Parts: sequence; C-alpha cells; structure tokens
Amino acid sequence: MAVEEHKPAKKRWSLLKVIEISLSVTLIILLAMYLFQFRRRGDPDLEVSVRDITISDVKLAPFHEYLPVEGTVQPMTTVYLDAVEGGRVEKIFVEVGSVIKEGDPILQLANTNLLMDIMWREAELFQQSNNLRNTRLAMEQFKLQLDQQLSELENQIQQQKRLYERYKELDKDSLIPKHDFETAKDQYEYLLKRKELMTQSQKTELAFRRGQVDALEQSLQRMQTNLDVVKQRQENLTVKAPITGQITSLNAEIGQSKSPGQRLGQIDVLSGFKATAFINEEHLGRVEVNNAGEFDFVGQTFNLIIKKIYPEVKDGKFEVEIEFRGERPKGIKRGQTLHVRLELGQISKAVLLAKGDFLKATAGEWVYKIDMENNLAIKTRVKLGRQDSQAIEVLKGLKPGDRVITSSYDGFANKEKLLLKEK
Repeated sequence: MAVEEHKPAKKRWSLLKVIEISLSVTLIILLAMYLFQFRRRGDPDLEVSVRDITISDVKLAPFHEYLPVEGTVQPMTTVYLDAVEGGRVEKIFVEVGSVIKEGDPILQLANTNLLMDIMWREAELFQQSNNLRNTRLAMEQFKLQLDQQLSELENQIQQQKRLYERYKELDKDSLIPKHDFETAKDQYEYLLKRKELMTQSQKTELAFRRGQVDALEQSLQRMQTNLDVVKQRQENLTVKAPITGQITSLNAEIGQSKSPGQRLGQIDVLSGFKATAFINEEHLGRVEVNNAGEFDFVGQTFNLIIKKIYPEVKDGKFEVEIEFRGERPKGIKRGQTLHVRLELGQISKAVLLAKGDFLKATAGEWVYKIDMENNLAIKTRVKLGRQDSQAIEVLKGLKPGDRVITSSYDGFANKEKLLLKEK
C-alpha cells in the first residue's frame, strides 16, 4: 500500500514543475519583449548643441554656375631644345634654373664622323680649286699662243698684200710675167682664208676652254656651299639659346650620346605666365573661348579668361588654355596649381543651399533638415545639382525656407534624427 500511494504524488509534482517552468519561460519572453520595446522607445536621439553646428537657410536666389577646375601654371612661351646634330655630350655650360640670353652656349656635342667629313670636303675643295687655277692658266697660255700665231699671220698678210698690190700695178702694164702676178694673188688670198679659219678656230677653242672654267667654277661653288652646310652642322654641335629665358629642363650628362632630333631641354620665357587645365568631357559643349574665371592667391582674388580650347578628348578630359586678365599675381611660379572657379552659363534663379563640410560625409545625397517645432534635425534625402564657389543648387528634397545643418556631420553616427539643444 505504501508503494501505491507514492506513485500518484510523483506525477502531481511533475505536472506542477512543468507548469512552473512554462510560466517562467513565458515571463522571460514577455520581459525580453518589454525590454526590447522599452529600449526602442527609450533609446534617445543624439543630442546636439546648436552652438556647435552651422545652420543655413534654403533660398531662391540668383545663381551663377561655376565649374571648379585645377589649373597648372605654365610660362606664356616655352621653347624646346632639340639636338639638330647627333653626338656625344662633351661640355655643359649652364645648370637647370639658370637665366640665359639669346645666343648663350648651353652644351657642346662632339661628332668625330662629322669632323672627318669636313676634313674630306675641305681637301676635295682644295683639289678642285687647284684644278680650276690650272685650267685658267692653261687657257691663258693657249690664248697667248693663239695671239702670237695670229700676229705672225697678220704680218705675213701685210707683206703679201704689199707684194700683191705692187704686182697688180705692174701687171696692168704687162711689166711682169702673168704667172708671178697670179702666184702673188693666190698667196695673198690663201693667207686671208687662213686668218679667217684661224680666228674661227680660236673662238671655238676659247669657248670650249671657257666652258671648262665655268664648269669648274660652278663645281667649286657647289663644293663650297656643301662645305659651308657641313660646317654649319658643326656649329650646331654647340647648342645655343634661341631666346632669352630660364633653363627649366636639361636632359644631358657628360658622355651621353644624343641622336638628331632628341629632346635636350627647354627654355621658359619669363615675360608672363598662363595656365592649362583638363576638364571632364561632359562640359565640352558648355565651355567656350572667353569664358571668365577666378582664383584665390595669397589672400587676393584674380581673374582669368579662356583663350584656347583643344577639343581632342583624352582619358575622358579635354584641355583648355587660360590666361590672366587684369592684375597678375606676384610670386606665382611654373608648375603651381590654381583652384579655378570657371564661369558657366548666365545668371538664373535657383533653389540654393550654402556649401559646407556636410558634403564630405553625404556626397550630396542627404542632409539633416531642421524641424524647429520639435527641436529635431531629420535625415532627409536630397538631389543636388550645379554649384558655384559658395552655394549648390537643390533639385529635389528641399524648398525655399527650409533650414539645414551645413557644418560637418562627423560624430553624428549617421543617426536618423538629431535632438537639438540650446546649450
């Protein structure tokens, strides 16, 4: 009997235990849910002091669009130095950064082959000059010989003429034999004919020899011209400054070999500067010559103007050339970067928001808009557009009269809401 009474007691205890455990689990679940809901409701918004932030008004105002570009300062004129003749660098007379005058030597090249070519041409010219001198001398001697022969013939003609004329008078009176008169006549006519032939032969021979002299003179002149050209090439081995300016690059070391046309360096003219900039191709249709711009330098604002546009697009960008307008900045140097605000389009009305450090955290996709009634700043999606140096256009998400936190969002932990406190 004792055993039978013990078994039901064990079953009742187990049922109570199960009920107790079930209630405990239920209470735990309910407590967890309550705590979770309490935490959600009780998790306070991040408190921000209005003294630590910048609040800007959204306004409908005139808008002048500026395109921010980076310009690189360049000299107004740059002259590149190329090797006209190849050779080995023998001497360097200047250093990078030196200011030189037009005609000053920069470096000296040595070219053995060119030197040998000059020596060979000079020897050839000397030989040709000797040939011309000998030919002229031979022509003068030949001409002298012909003159002597012609003089002798003239003398014979004169003697024979006197004899012929005397015989002619005697023949009229039949005082001499007819044969003697005819012989004297034939001899006289023969000498005249001989003179005519000799004169013609002399002209032909002299013309031929003069032709030889002329040909030699022309050949000598060509050889002299060629020698002058080669000597000019030798002078080109001394690279001289083509213009007054500053050496900003010099790619040469003693002993280096340079080929014709190889870049040796460059000279910048110090009379003025300009700037070059690369702009995204999406703005190619909006950027025009004479578009104005400005930049800040040592606390002052200076004006610029676009002078040239190079429409060729490389790596998604095109190049523009910008010149200073009006007062030029002092102390500006080659290679310096200028943060230029380039004007685009005409002035128009637009919904504007002041620029601020908030753009670094949001990339212009959202802002904290002020709810003054509830002392809150609510995270709000926006769409921004064009911008100038001080403001940015609001296309969607804000309207004139709205107020926005435009200072840095660092420390806000990307909260959906900020609780504003006056402290």
